[in-house]
Amino acid sequence: MNEQKTVVVAMSGGVDSSVAAALMVEQGYRVVGMMLRLWSEPGQAYANRCCTPDAMAQARRVASMLGIPFYAVDGREKFRQQVVQSFLDGYVAGVTPNPCLVCNRHIRWGLLLKHAQALGADYMATGHYAQVRRGEDGRFELWQGIDEHKDQSYVLSGLNQEQLAHTLLPLGEMEKPMVRQQAHQFQLPVAERPDSQDLCFLGNADYRQFLVRHAPEATNPGQIVTRDGAVLGQHEGLAFYTIGQRKGLGIASEQPLYVLEKDLRSNRLVVGEAGDLGRRDMRVAQMNWIAGEAPQPSFRAQVKIRYKALLAWAEVNVAPDGAIRVLFDQPVRDITPGQLAVFYQDRRVLGGGLIQAVAA
Repeated sequence: MNEQKTVVVAMSGGVDSSVAAALMVEQGYRVVGMMLRLWSEPGQAYANRCCTPDAMAQARRVASMLGIPFYAVDGREKFRQQVVQSFLDGYVAGVTPNPCLVCNRHIRWGLLLKHAQALGADYMATGHYAQVRRGEDGRFELWQGIDEHKDQSYVLSGLNQEQLAHTLLPLGEMEKPMVRQQAHQFQLPVAERPDSQDLCFLGNADYRQFLVRHAPEATNPGQIVTRDGAVLGQHEGLAFYTIGQRKGLGIASEQPLYVLEKDLRSNRLVVGEAGDLGRRDMRVAQMNWIAGEAPQPSFRAQVKIRYKALLAWAEVNVAPDGAIRVLFDQPVRDITPGQLAVFYQDRRVLGGGLIQAVAA
């Protein structure tokens, strides 16, 4: 019976986590609300996109309305060391990092889950739009959420069997309008609170400004060149550009030019026309397989190369040393080293890893 089980709900002060908490109470669990206090730049706490004083107050208010205890967990230093520093290190290394992946793996399902278990909780629930199921072989599976526009299975692909065994995702079978409707039915004060977007620790600042303050070594100017080496202009620092970027290059051309790659060794930004953007061959490293192992040495899968990207069919080959080579059926635009590649079969997440390199 659910009343014999304790679940800690990771609350943020937003509508999704608040409805998740209300649903857990409705389903008869012993529920505890818990919110992470994350790092922000000095003097920027109110500008942070999550765990602001207002968000903390909203979460406390919702917990009080639901009649559940509420705790704030200080994760500021761990968040700064693992999430923010990996973000800075990625740009210094010439890749485009994905801090949300690091946060989910090490902060939410690391620090917060440990605190939940220390309280004796059987599960941790969140407001993510994804599903956890039990497979025929007894292993836990991660599936896409019903709402295709809100599905967050991509950012949860770094979870393992142990973490999934203690995870509840009550919004996975709901669409966003239904969640807001539920919030009104529960009379939650956050029913119309807007969704948070962008990187939480940047506040109102552009990531470029953040890099200038915290990793000035990533902002070294250099040449903008074509594939054949023709110099077209000067860039302000490779970290300020993304693969596929068209605007803001500061160079004149009869044809629109796009960022094709960032050559860290020569500190050159390589540009070309739209037809040069597509790639079919990429390497993926630091792979996490949800089942604990690859399905087989070679298999077909749909691959997503960034959170909002469309799924693309590919042949996936796993080398004996675990290295992953992906051969897309059709050229895919904007494959970016440092970003997450996630593999799907029939809406089930096989796993995900970091894009390491793209074949020329």
